[in-house]
Amino acid sequence: MTEAFDAAEREMWRGRAEAYAGSFGRLCAHTVPALLDAAGVTSGTCVLDVGTGTGTAALAALERGAEAVAVDAEPDMVVTARGRGVAAEVAVLPELRYGDGEFDAVVANFALNHVGRPRAALAELRRVLRPGGRLAVTLWSARRGAGQELLGRAVQAAGAVPPADLPRLDPAEDFTRTPEGVAALLAEAGFGGVRAEELEWDHRATPDAWWSGAAGGIATIGRVVTAQTPQTVARIRREYDRLAAGLTAEDGLLRLPHVAILAHGTA
Repeated sequence: MTEAFDAAEREMWRGRAEAYAGSFGRLCAHTVPALLDAAGVTSGTCVLDVGTGTGTAALAALERGAEAVAVDAEPDMVVTARGRGVAAEVAVLPELRYGDGEFDAVVANFALNHVGRPRAALAELRRVLRPGGRLAVTLWSARRGAGQELLGRAVQAAGAVPPADLPRLDPAEDFTRTPEGVAALLAEAGFGGVRAEELEWDHRATPDAWWSGAAGGIATIGRVVTAQTPQTVARIRREYDRLAAGLTAEDGLLRLPHVAILAHGTA
């Protein structure tokens, strides 16, 4: 089941860096400042950005004067990050080529929810941290904002049936997606001084830009949408437009409330 999850994740993200950057990548950038603060990333910090995507967190670390390198499991993401000036390479958790204690800080912005063995992944991240080094991670909370529900509500209202091959984490590997649950996961992996909290923000986007992520096959919702017939996709879009009207501000942009968890600890 774990191998199937990882294989489905690789397929889900293959070749989708551009679609991600124009949609959900902008959403995930909101948590980067708090993530870097929690990891203690400042000038001179040697930091590893795991699951870098298009390189946003690594670039922000470089802007702080840190020495940043990055990894991602998707080659297309790595190429895009490199094009933005990030020293990035392909790597798939829980296996990294780095030596023990090589980094002062490790950050993972919405990466743990995409690995089939989160505990093994955390153990590997702790291995590459120096003693006293800091880890900070973000992932989506079980408590969801209205913005997180919009696309799913449109799919449901359109009567679309999710495909049977959606990634499903092995229940033995799963954990509670609350601050307390994620803090316990980090503590179980050997991190000390663990703290976790929820971050809430309103993501702003045009209706077309937000729809483009799902239409481009991004994340689980994108896999659901792109698995449908053209007629069903058109029906989902109509429902989306109807529901999006209730979240559209006077400036024409969607106001999309989101909730994530930020957790951090010390190796």
